[in-house]
Amino acid sequence: MASSKSQKNAIMLMAACAGLWSIAGIFIKLIPWNALVIAGFRSLIAAVVVLVFMRVTKRQIKINFSSVAGGFFVAGTFFAFVSANKMTTAANAIVLQFTSPVFIMIISAIFFRQRFHKADFVAVIATMFGISLFFFDRLGAGSLLGNCIAILAGAFMAGMYVITGRADEDSRMSGILLGHVFTAIIGIPMVFIFPTPVTSAAVISILVLGIVQLGIPYVLYGLAVKNCPPLACSLIGAIEPLLNPVWVFLFNGEAPGVYALFGGVIVIGAVTAWCVWRDRFVKNSAQERA
Repeated sequence: MASSKSQKNAIMLMAACAGLWSIAGIFIKLIPWNALVIAGFRSLIAAVVVLVFMRVTKRQIKINFSSVAGGFFVAGTFFAFVSANKMTTAANAIVLQFTSPVFIMIISAIFFRQRFHKADFVAVIATMFGISLFFFDRLGAGSLLGNCIAILAGAFMAGMYVITGRADEDSRMSGILLGHVFTAIIGIPMVFIFPTPVTSAAVISILVLGIVQLGIPYVLYGLAVKNCPPLACSLIGAIEPLLNPVWVFLFNGEAPGVYALFGGVIVIGAVTAWCVWRDRFVKNSAQERA
């Protein structure tokens, strides 16, 4: 188990990662391309960022079970979430994707015999309830298939957290790199199927998405997950849907409603309380071992 200081640093890195993830909606709206094309080019640029980071820090590219499986779940998360956004409401897609903590508990319990504490279950339930309230005014029935794919995105994300969290550093970053490469290989050829007009706004936006919204955050995630357990990463990742409406308000003037504010308070309170509990738990465990 990582030290309390290491986990605090990891939590800060994961929070920064989730904050950068949250700006996606601002720039995606400025690009008049098919969602798969956007995902492909965004990941191509992000792959370059991750590769540069690996070269600078002298990390090796490893092709093994952990890296390939990690890449599969990373790419699966991207495509499932993009597809869900096309087939159901954006609010549904975001909320249903954040069923990932539940899947993390299921995967970890079944395949790794991991035990969770009551505080973990309470934090998961409170966070999911808060996120649901946050989007209450905009949640709709949507498409049943789209909603199912959004839940699938949550399962893929859970797999990403679990696999990368258990891999060594080189395999972890290699998996993240492969996930971007897989996405680029599948998404970019879609330019031959869907119209892809090239404008200055589109080019600038895709660069921001690739570098700032995806490339740098996944480097931060790769660093954070070493000392931040999968469940913790998933709960802290709730900052992403929390901040999305904030950016909409700042850039489009769309103010969040009462449910959104109440839900935001619940999410922040639940994650903060859980992090405090986790910090004390780590300290007590270290003292007991000493």
